Amino acid sequence: MSVIGVARTGRDAIDWVKRSRPEIVLMDLGLPDESGLVVGRKILERWPETKILAVTVLNDRVAAKEALRAGFVGYLTKDASVPEFMNTIRSVADGQVVVPKHLSPTRATLAEDGVALLASQLSRREREVLTLLVRGFTGEAVAKRLAVSRNTVRTHIQNILMKLQVHSRLEAVTFAVQNGLVAVPGPNARLAQTGSDPPL
Repeated sequence: MSVIGVARTGRDAIDWVKRSRPEIVLMDLGLPDESGLVVGRKILERWPETKILAVTVLNDRVAAKEALRAGFVGYLTKDASVPEFMNTIRSVADGQVVVPKHLSPTRATLAEDGVALLASQLSRREREVLTLLVRGFTGEAVAKRLAVSRNTVRTHIQNILMKLQVHSRLEAVTFAVQNGLVAVPGPNARLAQTGSDPPL
């Protein structure tokens, strides 16, 4: 694991990601030109496979929740120790969502708002993909509808499964329907495609 670039502003960060396509981006939320959350959303809209870890002085649960809602996969404060910093990066690289324990919801809050917390991690595009899956679209049909590649759809679906903590598209669809995350098509709705859907 190595550092391949540094950007000082939000605009530079977007240009750098466009050129380098890094696996992980460490995003300072206090950039000089605009919010790191805004920059992160812009990056994820264009390159959804990017894993973005918020690095900030804000030791705040609301800020951590907003970062997850924006599609970030982790939140780390700048007073973290070097071992904690490195372990967080490794965990993010392994596909985990990492938030310090003291910024995570309490057990009681999880019992009440666990579904909302999981759903808040989905980006706008991931919600669009999930909605199409609920409507019966296959992976290929989702790609055509959104005018993106199947690889991009595969990445969105993998992110959805990880963020909702489920193991298959069927589980994701069931979770979304049971918890009202997306609008469910009516009985007369015309689905995009029926039949088998080869794995993405």
